[in-house]
Amino acid sequence: MSASAIEPAAAAAPPKRRIPWAVTLPLAWVSIIVIAAVGANWIGLPDPAEQELILRRKPPSAEFLLGTDNLGRNMLSRIVHGARTSLIVGLCAPAFGFLIGGAIGMAAGYFRGKVDLLAVGFIDVLLAFPALVLALTFTAYLGQSLFNVTLALGILSIPAAARVARANTLAWANRDFVLAARTIGASDWRIITREILPNLLPPMFAFWLVAMSVIIVAEGALSFLGLGIPAPQPSWGGMIADGREALDVAPHTALVPAAVMFLTVLSLNFLGDIVRNRVDPRRSSL
Repeated sequence: MSASAIEPAAAAAPPKRRIPWAVTLPLAWVSIIVIAAVGANWIGLPDPAEQELILRRKPPSAEFLLGTDNLGRNMLSRIVHGARTSLIVGLCAPAFGFLIGGAIGMAAGYFRGKVDLLAVGFIDVLLAFPALVLALTFTAYLGQSLFNVTLALGILSIPAAARVARANTLAWANRDFVLAARTIGASDWRIITREILPNLLPPMFAFWLVAMSVIIVAEGALSFLGLGIPAPQPSWGGMIADGREALDVAPHTALVPAAVMFLTVLSLNFLGDIVRNRVDPRRSSL
């Protein structure tokens, strides 16, 4: 074979794998929200609580990129600082629920028997209560604060986290490497923490992204009903509630925070589905 015939094949570079838009766009949006929330105090935006009644309900313009609300407060500043509130609740509430619910689900899926029966009964009791009514009860009794709202929503996320952890623990508990660990005399604690937990974290992370979106919507619903984050701390749900009174004359006061919340929740759902499809244990042949 001549050298001229080999050169084209050797020169051909392997095709580059492009990141699909379904990953790029949601990841970019979530990154923007996170960066804005973390750097809210350094971006140079006006005080989100500063009121200028003479500038109330100004539409988006070069001076006010997202307009002003019913009290003349800068909408862009309130959106950015409200993102911090939503992310704190969206990160911490599922983390609390996954810590408690994950431990319950792992114990139920690994030990089974009476432990499984008690855990499933506890989960069913929590699921029997309407989630929004239970959250309203917690916040009304404990008081309106960022910590209490996060705690209430964290408790509500326990049943879902426990179910995910239990289902995945059942899928891994009878795998060959777990049976081998039992054969050599490994303790239950070592098997759970060293063999099952590392395989449990990826699907839990995928579900955590979806849970974040649910928690952000729940926090917005509580704020919309007046039992969420207290004023003057900005919250997307509170901004939507404030803007509903002026939908006919200044629709941007409600539609802008609603659009930001929608895009954030949609992006987290997309990322959660993508991660879940990649870490689905049913795709594994081990």
